[in-house]
Amino acid sequence: MRLTQLRSFYAVARMGSFTRAAEHLHVSQPTITTQVRFLEESYKVELFYRRGRRVQLTGMGEQLMQLAQQIFGLEAEAVHLLGDAGELRSGHLRVAAVGPYHVTKLLVDFNQHYPGIKVSVSTGNSQDVLDRLLDYRADVGVLAQLVHDDRLLSVPFSKHPVVICTSSTHRFARRRNIRMAELQGERFILREQGSTTRKALEQALDQAGIKPEVVMEIGSREVIREAVAQGIGIAAVSLVEYVPGPGLHMVRISDAEIHTYAHVLCLAERREMRMVSAFFDTIAPAPERKKAATSR
Repeated sequence: MRLTQLRSFYAVARMGSFTRAAEHLHVSQPTITTQVRFLEESYKVELFYRRGRRVQLTGMGEQLMQLAQQIFGLEAEAVHLLGDAGELRSGHLRVAAVGPYHVTKLLVDFNQHYPGIKVSVSTGNSQDVLDRLLDYRADVGVLAQLVHDDRLLSVPFSKHPVVICTSSTHRFARRRNIRMAELQGERFILREQGSTTRKALEQALDQAGIKPEVVMEIGSREVIREAVAQGIGIAAVSLVEYVPGPGLHMVRISDAEIHTYAHVLCLAERREMRMVSAFFDTIAPAPERKKAATSR
């Protein structure tokens, strides 16, 4: 049985007439008649009692009508679902990010444009984000670093200065700004290897000829804050990630440009998918996004 045959049967049952069914489906009456007759002859059943130009469902026809109603009801729901998704009135966008600080504004902007889209966010380190993109568990990713991978489209969207976080009893605690040279001899608490903030700091220290005294390496921002507050050492943090709190002080570096950059990524093969494209549109106009894609 083909769906077109069942559709012809359904139309006749609803309209009560082969002629009206043909008009409803915009086909000829012989086509409708042939398709219904094919069902009856193929399965050796009688679906309609023919009463002149009018028809009436048989017992078997009524049972088939109930199933057909369910089938075409589901078909209508599927069409509605796909139509809403195509127009971004509904759907589900999965975002993977290295932290909440970089992604929050993006989500607010996207939600304002597309309030019907459900958004779920998973957080992890950079490798977690990349893994989720590459195995299709995330639609877009947000990283604090540039990734050189031909499989991915990456668009920068924000730039953040790196600042120094100290305890409120540290000698920098009454200062707003310091110079790079003043970091000589300071005890540093650093993020784990691979951290974008750590890379930016180490590059600036190297250029200034300063060798840091590393007392701890910690992978958690929260634990670093506690260690700094306890006076164990100072730490570098992206300004967007700095959270003021008791026992903490933030100071800027006045004579060095140290920054981290946040990037939005997706699989290059999925960049024209409607929902992914819409997310990129909230951070950059389409021409800029295409320019960034071609310059990877």
